[in-house]
Amino acid sequence: MAERTAVLGVGQTKYQTTRGDMSLPGLVREAAYRALEDAELDWNDIDAVVVGKAPDFFEGVMQPELYLAEALGAVGKPLLRVHTAGSVGGSTAVVAASLVQAGIHRRVLTLGFEKQSESNATWALSLPQPFSVSINAGAGGYFSPIIRQYMARTNAPELIGCMVAFKDRQHALRNPYAHLQQKELTFDQVVESPMLWEPIRFSETCPSSDGACALVLGDEAAGDASTKPVAWIHGAALRSEANNFPGRDEVNPQASRDCADDVFAQAGITDRRAEIDEVEIYVPFSWYEPMWLESLGFCEIGDGWKLVEEGATHLDGGDLPVNCSGGVLSSNPIGASGMIRFAEAALQVRGMAGDHQVDGARKAFGHAYGGGAQYYAMWIVGADKPTS
Repeated sequence: MAERTAVLGVGQTKYQTTRGDMSLPGLVREAAYRALEDAELDWNDIDAVVVGKAPDFFEGVMQPELYLAEALGAVGKPLLRVHTAGSVGGSTAVVAASLVQAGIHRRVLTLGFEKQSESNATWALSLPQPFSVSINAGAGGYFSPIIRQYMARTNAPELIGCMVAFKDRQHALRNPYAHLQQKELTFDQVVESPMLWEPIRFSETCPSSDGACALVLGDEAAGDASTKPVAWIHGAALRSEANNFPGRDEVNPQASRDCADDVFAQAGITDRRAEIDEVEIYVPFSWYEPMWLESLGFCEIGDGWKLVEEGATHLDGGDLPVNCSGGVLSSNPIGASGMIRFAEAALQVRGMAGDHQVDGARKAFGHAYGGGAQYYAMWIVGADKPTS
């Protein structure tokens, strides 16, 4: 039987265009300190460290975990690096949780980070790859044709993406850590923003952010001993599939469906929309909210955009609040973005999400995807300890 595992502490930095006030070691240290403080622990209580970030060529520094070991308090302790493209923050958290669930370590510090101000992700993602053709367009150029497929399949109205973007930017105003704080933004301004990759407008895209996020995970005894509310992990899963193969459904990938089925089964959830109180989905381009709502089984295929249109995903008045933190559309330090989704889900069930708290949240869902929509990481956390 797997060891019951809890999120004991969460630490985040302020996400912004440039953290020029701080080096990369200082940035990760800030997040780690905050997670330890939240968990009421110190460095000596940590048995192992698991880190993740986006591709090394984003900053041009290979294996940064080696020179960050001291900043992470990992000298003389097991240090593991995880990499699954944009989903890495989520995958890193799942790997860290597995070390506790397997009884290998009692308490693990896990952390994701990125300093996009010291890199150029769009350029890096456009490099010619061995044995394949470069799209020379970054992530937006890759995903826009997939979004057009979704629109054609479902007859979704053109402005659904704008509705998602405006909603997430409004949610971000309640989150002091969020990068984009656009108080004067109007829905019309989102609609009128420049078209970058049809149908993706400028205001429907994620920003380029610096930042780090850290979690302290502990076993059942550590969770029981905490003087603060903890988030118990009810299910965690990883899946992946090849980027290209005959018959691949890029709009609704098999790996996404399989990962969701696994994690909901682990948590004993049969009615996903009714039993989950808050959802943190990885949405770097606004149209991926309705697409993932369908793929993850929160609604029937073809109905994701209808949830957006009817306001079901809003913090105020929605029955399935999505990305109450502002999501990836409002903060995107790529290596940390997936972990932020997991961290925000944990904060919700701990009742510690501040002004973007969902009243009475008991179970929350964290999600990350990466690569060509081929890597997936998901977890479900709850305020109550799982019974099995």
